[in-house]
Amino acid sequence: MHDLLHPKNWKPAIGYANGIKASGTTLYLGGQIGWNGQQEFETDDFVGQVEQALRNIVAILEEGGAGPEHLVRLTWYVTDKREYLDRLKDVGQAYRTVLGRHFPAMTMVQVAALVEDRAKVEIEATAVLP
Repeated sequence: MHDLLHPKNWKPAIGYANGIKASGTTLYLGGQIGWNGQQEFETDDFVGQVEQALRNIVAILEEGGAGPEHLVRLTWYVTDKREYLDRLKDVGQAYRTVLGRHFPAMTMVQVAALVEDRAKVEIEATAVLP
């Protein structure tokens, strides 16, 4: 659907893309945190919040007529980089459960805090419909 941009002499990108070339209608999703549609946290577990944030992204994509395959960029904000790295395998499983094996361009940033005190992760998304 979109063209992955990966220089031939670079090591493989695993679990993300270095860049994506896309054209069409763009959907910009605000940062999603690990609470449900009623703005209630069901867990304080990092991976549980990642999975819920990704489910929120899918719900918004569906509202715009899109799916995970239309994602071109994700920006992750985490409050604890070490927790992310220590639980990377579980994060990957949650990711694949919700988004499948579609890996857009991604950025991860550790932040001091998020606006919602219980939030451990916030993920922004951009998608392009052809």
